[in-house]
Amino acid sequence: MHEALLSPIEAALEGQRFRGVQLRVFVLCTLIQVSDGFDISTVGMAAPALSHAWGLPAASFTPAFVMSLVGVLVGALLSGPASDRLGRKPVLVACAAIIGIFSLSSAFAGSLMQLTALRFLTGIGIGGAMPTSVALVSDYTPRRHRATVVMLSFTGATLGGFFSGQVAALILPVYGWQGVFAIGGLVPLALVPALLLGAPESVRFLIARGKLSGSSARLFDKLDITQAVARAANMPHGVDIARGNPVAALFRDGFAPRTLLLWIAYFANLLNMFLLGSWMPTVLHLSGETPAAAAFAGSMLSLGGALSALYLGPLIDRFGAGRTLSVNFAAGALFIAAISLIALPHLALLAVIFAAGAATSGSQNATNAFAATLYPARIRTTGVGWALGAGRFGGISGPLLGGILLGLGWSPKLIFLCCCIPALVAAACIALLGRRVGPRDAAAFERETPQLARL
Repeated sequence: MHEALLSPIEAALEGQRFRGVQLRVFVLCTLIQVSDGFDISTVGMAAPALSHAWGLPAASFTPAFVMSLVGVLVGALLSGPASDRLGRKPVLVACAAIIGIFSLSSAFAGSLMQLTALRFLTGIGIGGAMPTSVALVSDYTPRRHRATVVMLSFTGATLGGFFSGQVAALILPVYGWQGVFAIGGLVPLALVPALLLGAPESVRFLIARGKLSGSSARLFDKLDITQAVARAANMPHGVDIARGNPVAALFRDGFAPRTLLLWIAYFANLLNMFLLGSWMPTVLHLSGETPAAAAFAGSMLSLGGALSALYLGPLIDRFGAGRTLSVNFAAGALFIAAISLIALPHLALLAVIFAAGAATSGSQNATNAFAATLYPARIRTTGVGWALGAGRFGGISGPLLGGILLGLGWSPKLIFLCCCIPALVAAACIALLGRRVGPRDAAAFERETPQLARL
């Protein structure tokens, strides 16, 4: 998008330098992602210990897995309209508080029904925090660095999942399952004051609402965009924010094919991620591992996803997101098949689980970053949020499918073998999306943002 076609404020925001304010936004939003990844994994890590404590079979915890992800779906779908109306910052603060309160409350659950209800409420906060933090990071990152910075921020979610397994391995033998949920609640509650004091509101939101003085003016000075803001004040459509129905905009102006392909890829991969992530500790426990050892091994999925950024970033820069991610998704089918079909020694099993995490969770982190570049600012929160929402249907289906098949007597390895199919579906969709979107050159983006080009 050529800057001459942009309003003054959009040109300034798209070309801003990465300074202290941007770094602070990145750090705070990444910490939220860590908290999200930790909390979404806690019920899976605690399930083996809960099974012993409450005398329930493993499959009984399927409702807790599923309703947690239903809550994430609800939060993801609500976050876009809420942040457009109220602003990014208050939605992010509210989501952190919701995660903290209800995760901490889960430590005091006395029945499976109570735990299921509390996990649903925790999921609402998790689902809302993810796309809102992506949108805020995107708003404060220059376009040339946006995909990389968003991918690094989303790596926090996989690191959180890894920490969940490590913390569970340490805490379960001493404090039991309650300690896992307590840690999951205290961390986001500690982030609430940090967000209130340190996180700025989206510049686009402040300008659109006419908040141009006081703390907003000081923020504009720090970003060195005061003159651009003054010029934009006389241009009612000078900032690229949602006008009308942002969900409908996902299917206008040529966005429909990429939206549908993105949704299918999200559905397929999140089905894999949550089937593997939710049931891996239980499956390993049924294979003879202790609950603590099973939680540690299961955390290798998240560690692989987190460290995958070390090779995915350079490869995406070299070969493009479509080619790189489609190959990485397809590699996941091979690693999952290895877990299912080959009797591996313990260390080799850990290595293959790590590689499967790099191919599933790692690809998802990069796809989240890719998605943030596919939509202009006015529909970015909604685009990412609804893609995550569509994916949550897959995320809900994964643990539910695993629980049903376990209840029917399927062997755990045969269940995991089924995950090869969604991995290949995701690979095909991302390959098609990469070919259809092509390079994000100035002319292509100009066609996607006609109202800005006319300014």
